[in-house]
Amino acid sequence: MDVEALVGEELRSVCFVEDFLELRFGAALVTLYAWPHVLLTEFSVAYGEPEYRNALCAQIGEEVVKAELDEGSALTIELASGVVLGLSLREEDIDAPVSGSYSESGLAEDAEEF
Repeated sequence: MDVEALVGEELRSVCFVEDFLELRFGAALVTLYAWPHVLLTEFSVAYGEPEYRNALCAQIGEEVVKAELDEGSALTIELASGVVLGLSLREEDIDAPVSGSYSESGLAEDAEEF
């Protein structure tokens, strides 16, 4: 799965859906079943902390400059603002068989799980 196709795309929407998160980059859709950390330039924010939603939504409109999926390790998406969205995929950090999915077309039937 090649999430590097996100490079050059803008974060278009952040959608909190019950117990998961959808991030749309142009047509592409990243669905996360675990909450990513938002690594700001001066500090990081995790799900459940007071400014998590605001920190994540503030990135809408930012362009992706780097995107990497290292299965069994991490998903990282770096934005032009210097903010990094990071999700650990290490076995000891996940509590579900699937951490998320990626669909370059944005269609559910094209989604590849990770």
